[in-house]
Amino acid sequence: MNGADAIVKCLEKEGVEVLFGYPGVAICPFFNSILDTNIEAILVRTEQNAAHAANGYARVSGKVGVCVATSGPGATNLITGIATAYADSIPLVCITGQVESKLLGYDTFQEADITGAVESFVKYSYLVRDVKDIPKIFKEAFHIASTGRKGPVLIDIPSDIQNAAISKFEYPEEVNLRTYKPTVKGHAVQIKKVMNELSKCQKPIICAGGGVMLSDAREELRAFAHKYNIPVVSTLMGISAMSSDDPLYFGMVGNNGKYYANKAMNESDLLIMIGARVADRAVSQPDLITNNKVLIHIDVDPAEIGKQVGPHIPLVGDIKTIFEDIEKESFENNFSDWVNTLYSYKEKAPKRKAPSAEYVDPAEFIRILSEKMDTDAIYVADVGQNQMWSCGYYISKNGRFLTSGGMGTMGYSIPAAMGAKKACNDKQVIAVCGDGSFQMSFMELATMQQYDIPTKIFIFHNGYLGLVREYQHKTYKANYSVVDLSGSPEFSYIAKAYNMGFKKLENMDGIEKNIDEILAEDGPMLIEVMIDPMDTVK
Repeated sequence: MNGADAIVKCLEKEGVEVLFGYPGVAICPFFNSILDTNIEAILVRTEQNAAHAANGYARVSGKVGVCVATSGPGATNLITGIATAYADSIPLVCITGQVESKLLGYDTFQEADITGAVESFVKYSYLVRDVKDIPKIFKEAFHIASTGRKGPVLIDIPSDIQNAAISKFEYPEEVNLRTYKPTVKGHAVQIKKVMNELSKCQKPIICAGGGVMLSDAREELRAFAHKYNIPVVSTLMGISAMSSDDPLYFGMVGNNGKYYANKAMNESDLLIMIGARVADRAVSQPDLITNNKVLIHIDVDPAEIGKQVGPHIPLVGDIKTIFEDIEKESFENNFSDWVNTLYSYKEKAPKRKAPSAEYVDPAEFIRILSEKMDTDAIYVADVGQNQMWSCGYYISKNGRFLTSGGMGTMGYSIPAAMGAKKACNDKQVIAVCGDGSFQMSFMELATMQQYDIPTKIFIFHNGYLGLVREYQHKTYKANYSVVDLSGSPEFSYIAKAYNMGFKKLENMDGIEKNIDEILAEDGPMLIEVMIDPMDTVK
């Protein structure tokens, strides 16, 4: 057994079934050894998308996603995908090849200090110096990526280490890192304080973040909210924590959130932030969420609690575990009047202005599409206007809503949808993107065809980088700069080139019938949705 064989053995021990990567000379020993296993290695068309695909796979499967690249540009191309995963706390193990150990530091061909380059975007990184350390390092890497606040871990492995003989392979059964002991169980005294405050307040609100999904605590959140009749709002990453038709769910908060969701946050006298970072897109003025209210912040990462604003009651721990402990406690209170007040706000909310009838209304289109999708379907939104319309009008049931939140990475949706589909081939998976973000990653249509990954891709075509154009319209009085996408390809030809089905939707005529036909198709499909170039998010 050599080092490359040992790496593959480690992946097998961790239950890895699929990985996404791009080979090169410095990682060839590994890709040679992977042939002797049942692990499926999927060749993406650019390395950044290997990380995005692993991201989508991890979020849907609940496992650690794995991506692999060679040294130098292969490794540096991963960085945006790694940063995207780090911002949204997605567990990845990123494996990179490296030049021979004796050549490190000599500006060797395709040498890059990748461990130094990703320092800001990983939970931890390793440069393997001794082949005997491979089992220990991989055990630690998977543990670090998947525990506490989840995130990416990078392992950089010189080619000579991959080729070196390892006399005895022993995979550790457990990990004991003296400096890494994430808190899982919430403090009993703090939990009692939370219940005590709930017994006294009149207008509580729960704000659910992406941590609810990362902890697999959706059912616990829903049960808790209904047991005590507590209304819930969500951040962008918390969309799908509650179903859209749940009478206690009042939508997404933030700059592009629902009017009544923000009003609920502002008027509450008790705010429980669960698995949310209090980031600027959700809370633009942090001081407002402590004004005349009690703030309870629950998060597995103690560094996030108090980073933006100091809570009255901090509670560190895994959300699912905390809900299990809360279930053992109880309080009595009645919030019916408060819930009814929020219903009235929802009924009075201003309606979105309909765009030109000559085009498809993106908001209404998303509402109909998501309503017709399977109950457990997965909807992947890209970044830009399409993301804002998606988070505003997507109908959540028991499926998942995936997007790039913290980093806002364009080009995310197609590879992430691809990874999500590999995680659950039996579920319906669709990607929604703009004509700008589509052109950042449509090379992965080849990957989808090669590995039979049938997802449907909806392109909102307006001929602009829409969200930037909208910003320039408001901020620079319609003085548009470098946002015109003239020269874009004929998308029907792209579909034909990749042997995919294609449909073009010009306006709302017969839209429900068209959506039914699209969703009924078994294979991959490209759908061009023509929208008003001057349409705006609000």
